[in-house]
Amino acid sequence: MAQAADSKGEYRGTTVRDDATLAAWLGTRPNETALEPDLPIIDPHHHFWDAPHRGTYLLPGLLSDIGGGHNIVSTVFLECRAMYRKDGPRHMAPLGEVEFVAGLAAMSASGGYGGCRVAEVIVGGGDLTAGARNVRELMEAEILAAGGRLRGMRHGVAWDEHEAVSKYASRPVPLHQVMDPKFREGFAQLAPLGLSFESWQYHPQLPDAIDLARSFPATSIILNHVGGILGVGPYSGRRPEIFKTWQANISELAKCPNVTMKLGGLGMVSVGFDFHERDVAPSSEELAAAWRPYIEHCIEAFGVDRCMFESNFPPDKQSGGYTELWNAFKRITAGASAAEKKALYSGTAARVYKMIAP
Repeated sequence: MAQAADSKGEYRGTTVRDDATLAAWLGTRPNETALEPDLPIIDPHHHFWDAPHRGTYLLPGLLSDIGGGHNIVSTVFLECRAMYRKDGPRHMAPLGEVEFVAGLAAMSASGGYGGCRVAEVIVGGGDLTAGARNVRELMEAEILAAGGRLRGMRHGVAWDEHEAVSKYASRPVPLHQVMDPKFREGFAQLAPLGLSFESWQYHPQLPDAIDLARSFPATSIILNHVGGILGVGPYSGRRPEIFKTWQANISELAKCPNVTMKLGGLGMVSVGFDFHERDVAPSSEELAAAWRPYIEHCIEAFGVDRCMFESNFPPDKQSGGYTELWNAFKRITAGASAAEKKALYSGTAARVYKMIAP
């Protein structure tokens, strides 16, 4: 569902499936019954958008997905370059997205849309290379606009020179942007404002993420999507080889105590599993079998108190339904203790994002 973006933040390309086609495909498999339906879940990573080539995913769409039987108590919205301001200084354009999501969060907080606290926390976006003064101005404005909900920001650096990969990236950026002094000048503004950083990169860029975490030990960094596994284009057919390199980098990154891991994002088409190409949507057993090696290594490296499961909806919807996704996670953690499950499904997210604990 991701597209490349130009320098103005406008998306180009098309979705893998439009909303109607995707809904029809998901309907090829009867809905599963939610496993462990009483287990409280904080979904710490989803998006909202409404734009050409991306489709529509707003409050009704999320509420429909989370209504499949799992006990989703609250969520975290992650920036996705939606609803940017058309007018005004360019570095302030991302403020529009926070204003937009704060409105949806207020709707949810009214209690008229169910018991889940949708967008209880917001992670905004912005350009960290815009200069320290501009970054701070934007972040202070987003803090105000979010009404106490802002916890961090994301400047996605996921990029690869190969067209088979870059078409899925959020925007073209230098491969090693986090090593740029200008980027780090902006990055340095986050911790003084009490904000964390969401690290979204592809697996070949993990050594840069390690350097960034070591260089800013006082900044909380949340690694998105188990580090951004690639399995398309030149990375296709190389899964065992890539797994070994990824595994070593994840173990090294786990040595940085300021880094927390998000377990998910494996349903994106760029990961290279073929679920989206099948005639029938996959079961949770099939998803669990494919995702287990990545999930288990991350938990082994980081520990349950530094890991949190995420839906990454709607991008991960390309590989299956919301109920099936959380069932897959629960199958992977079937042997975990109650305390371990509490950490993985709500405790870590509540602590890291300063949310209401279930």
